[in-house]
Amino acid sequence: MTPPPGWYRDPSAPHVERWWDGTAWTDHRRAPETPGPPVAAPGPPGPAPAGGGSGQRAKFVALTVAGAVLVASVVTGVIVLNRDDGGTDVDTAPTLATDEPAPREPATGTPTPTPSQSTSEPSADDPAVVVDQLNGISLPLLDGWIRPRNIAETDILMTTSGTYDCPGDGGFCRRGRVYSRTVTQNDETSPEALAKADIKDAAHEAYDRDFVGRSPYGGIESHQVVGSGPVTVAGGAGYFVRWRVKTAQGPGGHVQSLAFPSRVGTGAPVIVRYVLDAGEDGPPTADMDRFTRGIRTVD
Repeated sequence: MTPPPGWYRDPSAPHVERWWDGTAWTDHRRAPETPGPPVAAPGPPGPAPAGGGSGQRAKFVALTVAGAVLVASVVTGVIVLNRDDGGTDVDTAPTLATDEPAPREPATGTPTPTPSQSTSEPSADDPAVVVDQLNGISLPLLDGWIRPRNIAETDILMTTSGTYDCPGDGGFCRRGRVYSRTVTQNDETSPEALAKADIKDAAHEAYDRDFVGRSPYGGIESHQVVGSGPVTVAGGAGYFVRWRVKTAQGPGGHVQSLAFPSRVGTGAPVIVRYVLDAGEDGPPTADMDRFTRGIRTVD
């Protein structure tokens, strides 16, 4: 915070006053004004003095001047005079004490920003999106979806809120999950080839055996390809494959593998997996398309 324009003690010559224009010191200096005589305490009420109240006006002016001198003393009291090793004056701007009100602009009356009024840009952690910094992408956080909490799985970006008892092996299941990972195990770069190769692993890990070897849905009995083809992802060419999976227990679900080239880092391809339970309690399959349309690069 900086004080408004006015005369203050000169940091380089405290015996004189220097004009502060609100942003920097100017070359204008003057001798300090000598305060007037102290104002006498008001006496008991009496008849008004002659001259139409000029005595009361004089007292009001004196009180105003005394208040201005007091404010100037508070401001100049916090000026710090610094010198470098060579003896050169360091031009230090006057500062306001932190308990003083923020100065107001003369024209609009709007207070200038104080430390409690942040003017920084919004946080990168936008509550409406989930950012995958490793792969340089972000996905929209749709209604009913949350960031992962207390989940040991890797590469998971978001899940549906709430859990339920898995129909197969013990544990808790979630009706929707989204994963994102970088393709590093081979040199394949074709989004179509990558999506077609990944969908089997995606279905197995989602509904057959989990990462600790359990079978939360009793295993996969069959699957059906319900969609595939090229798709635009973040302005680039991608490809998706979607399966409808039937499980031994529970309603089964839908699994989709989406592959597309990365625009950050090494440029290795990225695969995003969607896992959505089927049935009335599962998320709508349209969420897969909403996620895909909402993918953006972090830049």
